[in-house]
Amino acid sequence: MGQTIVLTGMVLSAVPVGEYDKRIVLLTKERGKISAFARGARRPGSQVMAASNPFAFGQFEAYEGRSSYTVVKADISNYFRNLAQDLEGAYYGFYFMEVADYYSREHTDELPMLKLLYQSLRALESGSIENRLVRRIFELRAMVVNGEYPNVFSCLKCRKKENLRYFHVKSGGTLCQGCGRSEHALELDDSTLYTLQYIITVRIEKLYTFTVSKEVLKKLEQIMNDYMAFYIDRKFHALQVLEENEGFAYLMGNSFKFPLK
Repeated sequence: MGQTIVLTGMVLSAVPVGEYDKRIVLLTKERGKISAFARGARRPGSQVMAASNPFAFGQFEAYEGRSSYTVVKADISNYFRNLAQDLEGAYYGFYFMEVADYYSREHTDELPMLKLLYQSLRALESGSIENRLVRRIFELRAMVVNGEYPNVFSCLKCRKKENLRYFHVKSGGTLCQGCGRSEHALELDDSTLYTLQYIITVRIEKLYTFTVSKEVLKKLEQIMNDYMAFYIDRKFHALQVLEENEGFAYLMGNSFKFPLK
């Protein structure tokens, strides 16, 4: 016999089902990633209408059946409404949720990913640092949470911790000045190296408290583009939309603004 449980989490995605219902994907503290039905969520006046939209974060009371969950009530503490009204920021947020969905599983400890996602959406909403930097911080830290991040603390060949001057994608991390000369690797400056190390090791609450120069951001983008392309076998829809519009903006001499922003 099923029972009602209270889950703390965030709605990653939602799709219509039938005339009035939705099927939502929740990233939860207690059960990891789960799918649940929100009965009547599309009916006017429904108690779970707003709570069944992406970005909604709070407590969800759900009936646990044999093979599925049904949300019957929700107490939402943050809808991220300001983010949802900023089209560019919203697409970054959707991309982050796609990444979280890609990495997360049911009945696993997904609290670190949930905390990362929440803090990252807050960073997008606040606008205190550039969205492009928020993206790269999130991507690298998501890989840390999943345990497949690069080693940027020692040379992958000789194990020395000094003079780390190259980043080698296929090897999965850094090479020292001596070992990296003969490899096809990206050159690495001290500021970018420190940025990578900081993102990997700092507490999640401190992730979005710094900024970097344009040169460091460009190098960070190059590293993360190559690294993720090599280790992740999936195309993310929201990211494709972002990159298409960023490319068009570049062709327009940066005078182009994100559509409908």
